[in-house]
Amino acid sequence: MELDLVPGGLVRAIEELPLVDHHVHGATSHDLSRTAFEEMISESDRPVPEWMTRFDSQLGYAILRHCAPVLGLDPHCTPEEYLARRARLGAEEVNRRLLAGSGVGHFLVETGYRSDEILGPSGMAEASGVPADEVVRLEAVAEQVAASGCAAEAFAGRFAETLWERTRTARALKTVAAYRHGLDFDPERPTGEEVAQAAGRWFGSGGGRLDDPVLLRHLIWTGIERGLPLQFHVGLGDPDLDLRRADPLLLRELIELAEPTGVPLLLLHCYPYQRQAGYLAQAYPTVHFDVGLGVNYSGARSAALVAESLEVAPFAKVLFSSDAWGPAELHHLGAELWRRAMARVLGAFVAEGEWSQARAIRVVTMVGVENARRVYGLGEGA
Repeated sequence: MELDLVPGGLVRAIEELPLVDHHVHGATSHDLSRTAFEEMISESDRPVPEWMTRFDSQLGYAILRHCAPVLGLDPHCTPEEYLARRARLGAEEVNRRLLAGSGVGHFLVETGYRSDEILGPSGMAEASGVPADEVVRLEAVAEQVAASGCAAEAFAGRFAETLWERTRTARALKTVAAYRHGLDFDPERPTGEEVAQAAGRWFGSGGGRLDDPVLLRHLIWTGIERGLPLQFHVGLGDPDLDLRRADPLLLRELIELAEPTGVPLLLLHCYPYQRQAGYLAQAYPTVHFDVGLGVNYSGARSAALVAESLEVAPFAKVLFSSDAWGPAELHHLGAELWRRAMARVLGAFVAEGEWSQARAIRVVTMVGVENARRVYGLGEGA
């Protein structure tokens, strides 16, 4: 459905929303070569073959269509024109234009991945002109505790103390257990003896990357005890992830065990498991989800993904995110493509007489802004 066929009041309401990007990473703080840029617009961790360009993708075409005008170029320019203009402007100006132009009103920035290469929450706030708060990655905190020197028997206590201190001003926690092991772990909280033994094995092997399933379970349960909303990576990711073991249905028993705590559990990204995530959000009161990351990578097809996210889940359980990391194009597109997808999907409902325009505006406001403000305690906002 073309946007010019969507009711004008709905389009304006969507365009004016000060979105809350409830899961995002920082933008790159330095200029990028063509090779570096193309490596960052793919979830692959392999070099780009010499016979192709990653601009020939849904995401690449979306950048040339929607980001080029923000940088002062015609839509659908060539990759060479785009990258030359980007280089002339410089990273600081590119970030300012694309982040401010996204219309996001609040960023929740996860800081646990290659944080030395990207802007932190304060840098994101400065570049965008809107508030930015932190999401703390559980595994990163545990690895810092191990690196500082700690007896295996003391690990559980040291981790809890460090986590409480580290999250004094944070809005949420995140786990990447899907990457480190898979979501098919034992959902029960491990005993203190099990944690000490696992920590001993980890330290004995030199520490570093934490992928022990006992310790991952311990981090998750300590995070739940902390009481902040807890985000889970689900679905789409780079080849370090076994996608078969990133299905959110594997979390069902953990969700049920954690339900009495009332801690919100946020399923991130979810593609290609967005329908499974929608089922869990309908079935369990603490579960929420988004289709961030998948929206960018599906580009002109993103409306189909967004439509599926609205099939069975209560609308109060669906949130917006970009999951952008690196080029500010990903932050901008996360918002732009989501707005366009929502306009197409909800506009069709209105045009077909299934929904009123007022109800469509209510739903897009819930998903884009209000649900995240409620879950993360952000207040009413602007």
